[in-house]
Amino acid sequence: MPAKPTAALFDIGNVLVDVDFSRGLAPLVPAEAGDPGTRLRTLLDRIDGLETGRVSPSEFIGIASRDLSFSGSEETFRTAWNSIFHPVRAMWPIVSFLKSLGIKLVLFSNTNSMHISWLLENYEVFEDFEGRVFSHDVGLRKPDPSIYRHAIETFDLTPEKTLYLDDLPENIATGRSMGLRCHQYAQERHHQFIDWLDQELGMPAR
Repeated sequence: MPAKPTAALFDIGNVLVDVDFSRGLAPLVPAEAGDPGTRLRTLLDRIDGLETGRVSPSEFIGIASRDLSFSGSEETFRTAWNSIFHPVRAMWPIVSFLKSLGIKLVLFSNTNSMHISWLLENYEVFEDFEGRVFSHDVGLRKPDPSIYRHAIETFDLTPEKTLYLDDLPENIATGRSMGLRCHQYAQERHHQFIDWLDQELGMPAR
């Protein structure tokens, strides 16, 4: 049986909240501007700068307005930008359960200041986390091993006793290379996650 976990790193997007950029941003594209999907993909290809803090929110909104042919206000864009989320409710009781076991919970996400401010203000699940590592704060993005080392060192984590949940295979691959106990999460396979967690904890995660 593996050692009892003492900490858990949680990705945010598609783990704690569902993310659908097209839901929020496609309506900003004027009908005469052409395919919203193509314009949205062009914009998201530029998101690294925002998520590493090299591009400010205001600068990014200017870029987005050009890419999407959006001529509305910054406030309208911010509202749309933050409307891409929907709770992954099945995961939230698990967070509370892990906290009740005394497991140190750390958010570990590629994100940006606009999104994270809105998420922390609107979703109570984030109150259960005692630690945060956000890409825009540290200037690094997953799957760069440096951001994993930053999380491990900042929160004094023991990798072989640390669970790590993420939805992207490349992030999981780096996590495994760092010695973390990883699970690639998918909402449609939540039952597989529960089975994995039962084994990791040595007890039912319910």
